Amino acid sequence: MVFNIGSVAVLCIIAVLSSAGVGMCTEFYVSPSGNDAWSGTLSKPFATIERARDAIRQLKQDHGGLKKPVTVYLRNGTYFLKSPLLLGPEDSGTKDAPITYTAFPGEKAIISGGRVIEGFVPAHANGHDLLAVYIPDVKDGKWNFAQLFANNRRLARTRLPKKGYYRVRDLAGVPFDVQWNFGQDKFTYDDSDIKCWKNLSDVDVVALHFWVESRMPIKAVNEATHTVELAKKSIFRLTEDFQHQGARYFVENVFEALDTPGQWYLNRSEGMLYYYPHIGEDVRRERFVAPVLDQLVKAVGDAKSNKSVEYVNFANLRFAHTEWKLPQDKAGAAQAAHIVPGAIYFERAKNCSVTNCEIAHIGTYAIEVGSGCEGIRIERNRLVDLGAGGVKVNTGSKRTTVADNEIGDGGKIFMSAVGVWIANSPGNVVAHNHIHDLNYTGVSVGWVWGYGASEARDNIIEYNHIHHVGREVLSDLAGIYSLGIQPGTVERNNLIHDCMSATYGGWGIYTDEGSSQILIENNIVYRTKTGGFHQHYGRENIIRNNIFAFAVQHQLQRTRSEEHKVFTFERNIVYYDTGALLGGNWSDHKQVMDYNVYWDASGNPVTFAGMSFEDWKKNGHDLHSVIADPKFVNPEKFDFRLKPDSPALALGFKQIDISGVGPRVPVGPQ
Repeated sequence: MVFNIGSVAVLCIIAVLSSAGVGMCTEFYVSPSGNDAWSGTLSKPFATIERARDAIRQLKQDHGGLKKPVTVYLRNGTYFLKSPLLLGPEDSGTKDAPITYTAFPGEKAIISGGRVIEGFVPAHANGHDLLAVYIPDVKDGKWNFAQLFANNRRLARTRLPKKGYYRVRDLAGVPFDVQWNFGQDKFTYDDSDIKCWKNLSDVDVVALHFWVESRMPIKAVNEATHTVELAKKSIFRLTEDFQHQGARYFVENVFEALDTPGQWYLNRSEGMLYYYPHIGEDVRRERFVAPVLDQLVKAVGDAKSNKSVEYVNFANLRFAHTEWKLPQDKAGAAQAAHIVPGAIYFERAKNCSVTNCEIAHIGTYAIEVGSGCEGIRIERNRLVDLGAGGVKVNTGSKRTTVADNEIGDGGKIFMSAVGVWIANSPGNVVAHNHIHDLNYTGVSVGWVWGYGASEARDNIIEYNHIHHVGREVLSDLAGIYSLGIQPGTVERNNLIHDCMSATYGGWGIYTDEGSSQILIENNIVYRTKTGGFHQHYGRENIIRNNIFAFAVQHQLQRTRSEEHKVFTFERNIVYYDTGALLGGNWSDHKQVMDYNVYWDASGNPVTFAGMSFEDWKKNGHDLHSVIADPKFVNPEKFDFRLKPDSPALALGFKQIDISGVGPRVPVGPQ
């Protein structure tokens, strides 16, 4: 019989609960009420996970390695880590004897990187009755946090404006046409958007521009000239887009803005935390937690000996409460918040997994797969309430599987984070995930701009439900976004919708900067802002048997004129009722398009980049295509099944079955 991680855990559970399973695996137990001086048995559990890890090390030494699987059961409760759980090559299992850290059956085990905050007393400020607590480590500069949770409910940091955004007026003497990626460290603002608030250095300016956010502490304010100086330069020019419109921004952690129930403010210089409770809220019944650690688990192999961490599994656990601060010289990342770490981190690890876990209420990415990793499996997890994104797969790794997860409600701090981000890495599978409610992109693959050498090949992105990305927060984004040459990469059978940008660039599928040799087929994309499909520039991509519907501005877009064949677009259906069919630059006629069905349900004539259909065909395009109603079952309700007499079927289009889209099994701890 072949066992996967789940079945090994089940067998060990049976071993605990039934005498028939005795001896099938070795068990250790951990409990918040345990003692590290005890034996680690069911009746005498350890107190810490680190002690269980050390007991496994001793077991291996005593017996010359592992003879059978080992399971560490965490009993009900919260485990507040003082430092990340560190695993090295000496903590590895084997293929026949893996090591699994899991919750005890039917119990809830939470691994937290936070600290409980107690001792709130009545306080009064800004004309309101508040609660306050003195935190010595904050006063001493040892602790600074930007998140606060009450009973795992994320509380709102003070923010101005309360809703919406301010806008940069101009760049305080810096010409708008200065090279845009230099960044700026001052700007002018309108009226009284920014003031000389109390503890000005505690205030963060968060600017949203292009596809990134910049987080910049305030250095100084001149109310007379309406100029703010920033302690860090922005990532790019502080404009909204390439039209030189001033960037949107808001400010956080303003003491004078603490006037709404549910908000909090941290005064770092005084070490005081203030909270404005809701009417009738009994804070005695709530546990307030603020994050301390950047990461919770670090499984890192040894580069010098070339030894990996292998066959270590995490299952049915809950992870929470991480914090991460940008370096002193950085206001953010140039794209995808790629510098933000994962709460669970693998490096030089092989055949390890995270399954049926929940990672929530964090300020970072949930899981990061670093260089030197192979065969990491991330399956059936719930990754929600994320400061950044879901899963990062870095350059130098390969063959990571991200399947049957829910990844959503992200970008709470780092707006430009991605649901699943794959850098220069080959052979990965992103399948059957539910990816939703992000401020940038759902899935991003490739990390080479242009036609340079790339390792991001043979990646499979399939059967994912991706929706509500962008949310009009950032721009230049997509449900699925790619970069660079990627032979063997396939994007298929995905359901993508509601991709909305702040200004330009809200696409369903986006082949950016040199994306090449990618197969895009059997996807349904609808209700996007700028187009169902966009190719900036690339070559030899194949887009076939897809449905692109109901984009707002235009349905399909090309940008850069090139000398080679850019893509083949065949047996697709394009259906819309607003905007134009084609946007951007189609003048070089380097695309191959045929056997497609186009239909404008508004009744307006279908034109092709300013040409009639007949003139378009004279350039060699769509010689067998038709302008006709494809006869969907109910397009207004987004039922894109085709009726038997659809003209698309006559052209060879194959019905797209989306019944298998999204997770195939329940996600999260079971």
